[in-house]
Amino acid sequence: MPKHMENAGKPWSTDQVKQLRQLAKGNTPTRVMGLKLGRSETSVRSKAQSEGISLKPTNRSPYG
Repeated sequence: MPKHMENAGKPWSTDQVKQLRQLAKGNTPTRVMGLKLGRSETSVRSKAQSEGISLKPTNRSPYG
């Protein structure tokens, strides 16, 4: 079974939701989030929406 599907169909743990929040805060692409969490990109987007986590990149100055 591919790593990105190892948690397919399983409920999200609180640790996974925390990791999702941290990855979103760090502007991590959803595909990479899915690979790190063992979930599909669709599942990551769905969970983020249900938890109220914004996946839109924050505006950061390139000169920071």
